[in-house]
Amino acid sequence: MTRQGPLAGLRVLEIEAIGPVPLAAMLLSDLGADVLRVDRPAAPELGVPRDPRFELSARGRRSVVIDLKDPAGVERALCLAERADILLEGMRPGVMERLGLGPDECLARNPKLIYGRMTGWGQHGPLADTVGHDINYIATTGVLHAIGPRDGPPAVPLNLVGDFGGGALVLAFGVLAALHEARASGQGQVVDAAMVDGSLALLAPVIGRWQSGAWRDQREANALDGGAHFYGCYATSDGQAVAVGALEPRFYAALLKGLGLSPDALPPQHDRSAWPAMRARLATLFAQHPREHWVKVFEGTEACVSPVLSIAEAMRHAHLHARGSLLELDGVLQPAPVPRFSRTPGAVAGPPVPRGGGGDEALADWGLAAPG
Repeated sequence: MTRQGPLAGLRVLEIEAIGPVPLAAMLLSDLGADVLRVDRPAAPELGVPRDPRFELSARGRRSVVIDLKDPAGVERALCLAERADILLEGMRPGVMERLGLGPDECLARNPKLIYGRMTGWGQHGPLADTVGHDINYIATTGVLHAIGPRDGPPAVPLNLVGDFGGGALVLAFGVLAALHEARASGQGQVVDAAMVDGSLALLAPVIGRWQSGAWRDQREANALDGGAHFYGCYATSDGQAVAVGALEPRFYAALLKGLGLSPDALPPQHDRSAWPAMRARLATLFAQHPREHWVKVFEGTEACVSPVLSIAEAMRHAHLHARGSLLELDGVLQPAPVPRFSRTPGAVAGPPVPRGGGGDEALADWGLAAPG
């Protein structure tokens, strides 16, 4: 299987999982890695029917079905681990060990292997064996508490912070960092990627400002959490919204000019005591006209005012299409590989495959015979 991208020639063994592991594998595959997913004989029951064509995080790799509860299946998986550069797994702590596929067994067969482990709570600690999802992990780290309206419960930021930002991206970053070290030392190692750790890392600037006294530990009380009138979202007369990010003084001046406000008649931009009243004032102004009116008012200015687009609208945005940020594969629109490389651009190797799709070919490429 010929791949292109800066990770071409890299072999990644992905043990079937949900959430961050598939996205991490997608990112590696998009940049040229040959990712082979080990699927169970039967799909896990997620409670929600899904059309595999639209499981975009499953794109770009082949699948081999292996029963990991069968000793013969475990041996086959170990043989694949021998040939892999990286292994990705997202089981609860201890599960891979009970299967006979833990780090000790895999590293004994392949001392250079990078064994990437993705969990919510991490491999050790009082909560390590506790079940949970993205929302639980970001609730524990303080991230969730910081997002949403002052009056009411926190807003759920999809599962972008725990699963994907603090999970998948940290996992992909970690295994590549370990691989870099292994090429110098000749030794593999275990990468313990926990969503609580990754979410805390994403929160690092806020934690620092909180300790300095510059960040208030309540929602809508800070410059970047919707508390400031110059950084937040406003409803428009047509039921849409605009996003305002006028942080710097000259951007703020452009915002006031577009709204017909004189700075001389207003309190200083960073007078926190005036923020609630100013937010109410701006809300009244933005609510007087539809979204497109404000788009035209601020077009070409430095006010940092943008329309809040729906997913459907974003998929048609001229800038994203001009950059090639989106591509269509077998009639399904999806994000292009990221980031971009000047000499070795990545590419999507193919659409999501069914369980076992391309497995025999993959086994042959990895130097193993298909099961008889």
